Amino acid sequence: MQTYDVGVIGAGAAGLMCAIEAARRGRRTLVLDHSEAAGEKIRISGGGRCNFTNLHTRKDAFLSENPSFAISALKRFPPSAFIERVEGRGIAWHEKALGQLFCDGSAKQIVDMLLENLAAAGGELRLATEVKGVRALAEGGFQLDLAAGPVRCQALVVATGAKSIPKMGATGFAYQLAEQFGLRVVPTRPGLVPFTLDPSQLAWSGALSGVSLPVRARAANGPAFEEALLFTHRGLSGPAMLQISSYWREGEAVEIDLLPGEDAFAWLKAERAARGRQGVASVLSERLPKRLAQAVTEREAMASNLADLSDKRLTVLAEALNRWRLKPVGSEGYRTAEVTVGGVATGELDPRSFAARKVPGLHFIGEAVDVTGWLGGYNFQWAWSSGWCAGQAA
Repeated sequence: MQTYDVGVIGAGAAGLMCAIEAARRGRRTLVLDHSEAAGEKIRISGGGRCNFTNLHTRKDAFLSENPSFAISALKRFPPSAFIERVEGRGIAWHEKALGQLFCDGSAKQIVDMLLENLAAAGGELRLATEVKGVRALAEGGFQLDLAAGPVRCQALVVATGAKSIPKMGATGFAYQLAEQFGLRVVPTRPGLVPFTLDPSQLAWSGALSGVSLPVRARAANGPAFEEALLFTHRGLSGPAMLQISSYWREGEAVEIDLLPGEDAFAWLKAERAARGRQGVASVLSERLPKRLAQAVTEREAMASNLADLSDKRLTVLAEALNRWRLKPVGSEGYRTAEVTVGGVATGELDPRSFAARKVPGLHFIGEAVDVTGWLGGYNFQWAWSSGWCAGQAA
């Protein structure tokens, strides 16, 4: 039977980073993944250019029962450390809005870098290999049951991700394994996912499919995000909606400011005084996409000139612009969710090694853990940081 010092289940961002670090320490390391290719979520991310980190990574950009859990890992392996590796590899990158870093070329460059680093360090990778079972050994370590026969490892790192994007092979394997070993799992839900609306709402918004604009949006218990909203044939998407979806719970309303930074009532009142003969839709189209301006005007029954609107009516229109409230019927679910919120409870893990406190030698990293980042490179940075930390200890 083959025996390894470190076994890593999952050849994604966190798993590869962990395996590289463990192998560089001289640990005989094996990475297993049921997929045909490694790093597939890396390859498709960022429109194929991989939003590999964010310059503004900080603890308040992560959702968790205990956001402070992330601090140690993010400090020990910060964005600058991964950027150094990218530049050392000669991979050109650029910064987009809000500190988001992308490859100039293909995301495959990041995958290739990780795979070559793993090979150079002496790590072994086995793809298209399903782990059918895991058990702890009385003498220490773990046995992994594979189709080709069992293998053993002294330390086991679970980096299988979560439930988001099942077409990429995502499963709840990490949670099942955690529960098998008596670890608590925080209930999971889709995050960074478009909202769906009910038929009555779609009767109005569905005609706006393809319309996009900058907004300020927030869910009931989350921060506000100033990014783009996109109307779709199913509901609402775009970065602003994806961000607040991670905080949203079923049955809650969301609030959207269609004119961020603008006091809609003051602006409308000034416009009424200056050019009251202008139609409401015509005036709104100077600040909103034309189709949306017309739709808002019709929805609020404001199809008249500004001069015809009293202050009371202007207030109603201003509320519709600055504080549009609606209740999504749901989300598009794990099928299109970029991340999974929840996971292995942080209280079960050591924040420096990611080792389970109750099970010596067992580690959980990356998206499997109850730490979920905002849109914009934060989740990749969490993968690099948690993987690096586990790789120093496993």
